[in-house]
Amino acid sequence: MTTAPSPANSQLQRSSGTLRHVLIGALFAVILLVAKILHVRRSEKSWLLFRILVGISGTALVVFPVGLSNSYVIPLVGLGMFVLAILLPSAKPGTSSDGKARELGALVVVNGGRFKVGDGPSFAAQLFVGAEHVWVLDSRFQSHLEIPTGEITAAQAEESFGRWFLRVEWASRAAVFAYRGVFAEHLARVAESTIHSVMRPALPVLPQRRAASA
Repeated sequence: MTTAPSPANSQLQRSSGTLRHVLIGALFAVILLVAKILHVRRSEKSWLLFRILVGISGTALVVFPVGLSNSYVIPLVGLGMFVLAILLPSAKPGTSSDGKARELGALVVVNGGRFKVGDGPSFAAQLFVGAEHVWVLDSRFQSHLEIPTGEITAAQAEESFGRWFLRVEWASRAAVFAYRGVFAEHLARVAESTIHSVMRPALPVLPQRRAASA
């Protein structure tokens, strides 16, 4: 002879099921926001608020399920979130690409591949492209080259021996940026088209008229 579940047990089961759905939805939302977390970390206030919200959420998951079910999974997840909020490092110091672009007055920031100055070692370069200048910066936002856009005469992406290069020429000078990997051609062409967008068009050459015969 079977016995029907009591109303109290049914309510507990519904509550546990609802809580599991809420937890799954929250974890899915966190996954969608992972890409934005690094951006939030650049701001000290936003990163502190994020840590507080994670700590409060973890505490709620520990306290709220008490008495609703016999599962210890949800409280353990909440405890893990609370500990994570405490152990998360402080806001990432330093300047962001957006902030440096605003400081320089650059319009677009593109990948500059590998670049070297003189006999020094090569480094991962970023091209900060503005209306008046193109700045070549390293990962620490230190400037190594400044190219006046009004003096640029050519910017061409080309392949050589299986590698892609971007060659920029201006005022009898030239700079070469090397790209590697699967997206080498794409990155080189993006940099090429970006620089072309700020280059001043060359003045048309007017044909010379022949002197009229006497």
